[in-house]
Amino acid sequence: MPHSLTFISTNASCDAWHFPAVDDRLATPAGRPAAVMAHGFAGTKDCGLDSFAQGLAETGLDVIAFDYRGFGDSGGEPRQVISPADQVEDYRAALRAAAELPGVDARRLVLWGVSMSGGTILEVAAGRTDIAAVIALTPMVTGLSLERPRHSAPEDTARSSTSTVRLLLRAGRDKAATATGRGRVMLPVISRRPGDPALMNIPGAHDDYLSIAGPTWRNEVNASIALDALSFRPSRYATQLTCPALFQIADFDRYVPTAAALKAAVRARAQVRHYPCDHFDVYPAKQWHETIRDHQSRFLGKVLGKPAVAIT
Repeated sequence: MPHSLTFISTNASCDAWHFPAVDDRLATPAGRPAAVMAHGFAGTKDCGLDSFAQGLAETGLDVIAFDYRGFGDSGGEPRQVISPADQVEDYRAALRAAAELPGVDARRLVLWGVSMSGGTILEVAAGRTDIAAVIALTPMVTGLSLERPRHSAPEDTARSSTSTVRLLLRAGRDKAATATGRGRVMLPVISRRPGDPALMNIPGAHDDYLSIAGPTWRNEVNASIALDALSFRPSRYATQLTCPALFQIADFDRYVPTAAALKAAVRARAQVRHYPCDHFDVYPAKQWHETIRDHQSRFLGKVLGKPAVAIT
């Protein structure tokens, strides 16, 4: 069972679960490796991260799974506001917390991310020598796509154009409200009806996200993320990784561009695993979940079983 843990990122208290390593199989005289993980776009740690964390703990790592500031059980204001820059800082704070865990080797830290956080960790890892491995699951490595991914049906693409205009109008209103100190303009993460204003409004998105949603998850975020995420380009940091990396790509992903993820993996000189599934099919109780956990464990067992050699 995990232990509760909190750490400070800037001025906010971030809530986390600490999963202790079940054994010392990956330990060296300097200590055990440790991993940190956060959820993807608008997610919270109770949206299925516990199973992934437990899998890493069973592999021999201490694991910290945390909520970003303003989300889930973490503190911080304003609530439900996605800030890519703040989330990078929250990951860095989580790494500091992991390095201070008893018995942990502060020079063998692992970054784990899924969806949007699978891209965020590329920026966090860039140029660091204390990162021993990176795992990017169904990573979003380019900006939030307001166009439909290539696996979407033609009618979905046609329907998305009107919805995109409405999203951008609300995003602009939120930007203006922030600049003038007025109340934020929020948007649903998912919509029940395809085409309704929401950040994810393709057919099936409502059921897909609710299938993993935990009790602290809320179906709203700042509308301005529709604009801010367009400049989200963590793929540019891929060449700056100095450690082994595993990219796990869902080949039929309708939510993030798989071609961009594959290009980033090549630039990072990463090991790539492909799965014939969609974005949300990697989570607990889904068909590919156990296979994906097994591949993560095998990867980390190999690269952490002996001192990692930096890639130059």
